[in-house]
Amino acid sequence: MRIGAHVDPTDPLAEAAARDAEAVQFFLADPQGWKAPKARDDAERLRDADVDLYVHAPYVVNVATLNNRIRIPSRKLLLGHATAAAAIGAKGLIVHGGHVNAGDDLAVGFDNWRKTFAYAADSGGFPLPVLIENTAGGDNACARHLDALARLWDALGDYEVGFCLDTCHAHAGGEDLLGLVDRVKAITGRIDLVHANNSKGAFNSGQDRHDNLDGGTIDPELVVAVIRAAGAPVIVETPGGVDGQAADIAFLRGQLGTGTSAA
Repeated sequence: MRIGAHVDPTDPLAEAAARDAEAVQFFLADPQGWKAPKARDDAERLRDADVDLYVHAPYVVNVATLNNRIRIPSRKLLLGHATAAAAIGAKGLIVHGGHVNAGDDLAVGFDNWRKTFAYAADSGGFPLPVLIENTAGGDNACARHLDALARLWDALGDYEVGFCLDTCHAHAGGEDLLGLVDRVKAITGRIDLVHANNSKGAFNSGQDRHDNLDGGTIDPELVVAVIRAAGAPVIVETPGGVDGQAADIAFLRGQLGTGTSAA
C-alpha cells in the first residue's frame, strides 16, 4: 500500500522525500483558475521516479452544471489536465463530482457527466484514469450522498471511470465511515485512491475542512479501517506542511504495518 501526500507542485519529488512519501498528489495549474496546464520541464524525471504521481483537477471544474459558461470550459479543462497528467506518468486525475444549481434537475447533471466522457471519447478518450471524488457539501451534488453516486455511476455505465474516496468529505457529507467501503464498492465496483483526512466539521455539517489524523471529529481508527478495507493507495491532504503530513503518514504506516518507504 503506497502512502503519500498532497504537495506543492514546484518540486513534487523533493516534497515526497521530505515526507518519506511513496506517492504525491499535486496541481498542474492554479486550482482556482481556468488556465490550461503547461508542459513541465521535469516531466521525464517525474515519469522515471519511484514515486506514484496523482494530479488533482482544478476546483473550478464542474462538468455537471447546466451553466454553459462553466460546463463547456470545464470539459475542455478536464481533458487538458488529463493529457498533461498522462505526460508526466500520473496514475490518475482526481476531479470533484460537481453539482447543479438550486432548482435545476440533478438528472441533467448526471447526463452532463456522461456527455463529458463522450466529449473526451471523440478525441480518443481520457489518456489516464479519471477518479471522481465524493464531496462534502451541497444539496444538489452529484457525489455527496451514495444514492446520488449510484445515479452517477448508472449514467456513466458505458465508460471506464474510477473513484476516489475522501474520508473527510464522507463524514462531513453525512455518510457513516463504518462499512462505507463496502457500500461504495457495491455502487462503483472499485476504489482507486483514498484521501485520508480528518474533519474539522461535524458529521453531516457539509463543511470541507480537513484536519490532521489525530485531530478533528473523526476517530482516527475509523480512517484506518476505511484504508484497510479499501486496499487502495492513500494520499493525506492534511495541514501542517512537511511535519504535519509526515506525522500523518507515519501514523498510518504504524497502524497498517506497512513499514517505511525505504523498507
